[in-house]
Amino acid sequence: MRDELTAISDMLSDEDPVRRAQIKMHKPLPKRFYKTVDIGRTDDGWTILLDGKKLKTPSKNTLRLPSEAAAHLLRAEWDDQKDVIQPTRMPATRLVNSALDGVAANVAEVLEDIVRFSGSDLLCYRAESPQSLVLRQNELWDPALEWAHGHLGSRFILAQGIVYQEQPAQTVEAFRTALQQHTDPLVVACLHSMTTLTGSAILTLAVVKGGIDAEQAWSLAHLDEDWNIEQWGTDEEQLHRRALRKVEYATSCAMLAACSQ
Repeated sequence: MRDELTAISDMLSDEDPVRRAQIKMHKPLPKRFYKTVDIGRTDDGWTILLDGKKLKTPSKNTLRLPSEAAAHLLRAEWDDQKDVIQPTRMPATRLVNSALDGVAANVAEVLEDIVRFSGSDLLCYRAESPQSLVLRQNELWDPALEWAHGHLGSRFILAQGIVYQEQPAQTVEAFRTALQQHTDPLVVACLHSMTTLTGSAILTLAVVKGGIDAEQAWSLAHLDEDWNIEQWGTDEEQLHRRALRKVEYATSCAMLAACSQ
């Protein structure tokens, strides 16, 4: 069983989807080697049991989850594997592995990376033209920034084009303070994933604080892309990449919600 788990861990350990695909191409998919998948209680959380044995991360850490609801997300992934194990269909497991093997030892650094996103946030950079795009950005992005102002007590500054606009120090510090309320490695991993996938730390904070829902945040993050599709039509490859990112984003949002249950 340990050899099978090691092979699967290799496939689940790389966060880059292209690299995961390359690994998958060079290795045959391992067969499902376990019969039962259960949830087990640990001293400080929950874990996954394969035939009664605790699941480990690629770095051999015991897979610990902060809530039973989070454990159920992973249990469903492992139970859904049929004849072979398909790591590409296990985004929650990849997320947890990343949290426990990477984020756990670097929580402060990962939070600070999210703060840096807020300093050049998607919502703060507006188009100069055409007018229809300018108006749509104002209509749909301004309410999110107004929510941030109300929540943080400080405003983000807008810029036109791609020229960098430094944000007020008090705004960045207020954002940092709000973010630092979250210290669980899995929660932080979810927040970082959501931020990188949307390009907006502000939208991520709004989701975690209940200012907007996850689906609305995803839509707002793709406002420019959707506008371009309306003007020029669809790009199938682009839509495929977006669909893959949406799976990762939805998983991060679901895990975030599960961690608080």
